[in-house]
Amino acid sequence: MAAPASAGVTAPENMTHTANGPVSPENMTHTANGPVSPENVTHSANGPVSPAGGQKRPQFGTRFLTDPRQVFKHNAWDNVEWSREQEEAARLKVQENSAPLPPEKQEEFDCRAHEYWNDFYCIHENRFFKDRHWLFTEFPELSPRGKVARSSTEGACSGDVPAQNAPHLGVIGEEFPGSTASYRILEVGCGVGNTVFPILKTNNDPGLFVYCCDFSSTAIDLVKSNLEYDPSRCHAFVHDLSDAAVTYPVPEQSLDVIVLIFVLSALHPDRMQSSVNSLARLLKPGGVILLRDYGRYDMAQLRFKKGRCLSENFYVRGDGTRVYFFTQEELHELFGGAGLERVQNLVDRRLQVNRGKQLTMYRVWVQCKYRKTLTPPQEDAAHDRSQDLISKPAQRGELPEQ
Repeated sequence: MAAPASAGVTAPENMTHTANGPVSPENMTHTANGPVSPENVTHSANGPVSPAGGQKRPQFGTRFLTDPRQVFKHNAWDNVEWSREQEEAARLKVQENSAPLPPEKQEEFDCRAHEYWNDFYCIHENRFFKDRHWLFTEFPELSPRGKVARSSTEGACSGDVPAQNAPHLGVIGEEFPGSTASYRILEVGCGVGNTVFPILKTNNDPGLFVYCCDFSSTAIDLVKSNLEYDPSRCHAFVHDLSDAAVTYPVPEQSLDVIVLIFVLSALHPDRMQSSVNSLARLLKPGGVILLRDYGRYDMAQLRFKKGRCLSENFYVRGDGTRVYFFTQEELHELFGGAGLERVQNLVDRRLQVNRGKQLTMYRVWVQCKYRKTLTPPQEDAAHDRSQDLISKPAQRGELPEQ
């Protein structure tokens, strides 16, 4: 039985509309003038800028709503505090629609998972998701290695663990795609390449090689048919992340970075730990996994109607694709269970606004970085939970507890 290893799909009612058509919320670029779709963002020597303001794109978490009367002044607000009443209403809404579908229906969605994702890409091709240029601000590990280092104050998260300087060595004695590269990035659930192609265009490191895989063969065909696909710098392949028995085309301890953008949530919860374990084995010592995914009580979760719940916090969309909504604790247990240590585990809790219709939409995403240690961790090392699970007090809050 297979589960999809591709980016989560945003339902039409969750789309943000721009002058160029609908854009899913995760793909919007936020500037001082409000959200801008990525195709309207240009690049300067200092990074992406919006044509309207000509300003460098800020890191997520820099606009705060201090006066509720000003809520419709901008299109989005960061680190929005939830009242106890709002949190309780969200919990009750989830509980109200939590009756699971019959086992036979769940089995059907599980067995036909790859059909649903192939159908999705057959219908939308490369028109649904936009290129994710925000990745280089949130995850500088994807930029050229000479530009990764930042000052201690620029975009630093309070309580984040400094990344270790890992040796970027090639794998000796083995032939595989990218075997001579000195820096290797794998994106799992690449879709049609909305992360891969921006990386290849932005990162001109001659030692870089990028791997990308997806559960959908249709998606991989679209990646390979893209004029920007260069087999000398990139290798795309079909892969089922949830099948721990299927091997990757790279040896263990060969990757510097693994990217999971709205991907892990598409797997059946029972298969998440084994999938993360397999990925952790691919990392070099000092290598990192970068994740951004759906958080508990996100607007998309609260909008699910009765008859869409598969199990606790796990749902099926109208097109047959599935999605899970995480807490920080759950993700920490998954990555910690794979022997990785926390560099970052925070919540991006945002209020998006439709000023024309005077509507407010609460989004909750979780962003993580977990690293493979350079030396084996001590078995008796104990970490205080409050230190392991951190938020960014000045920019982001923790997920509301259920």
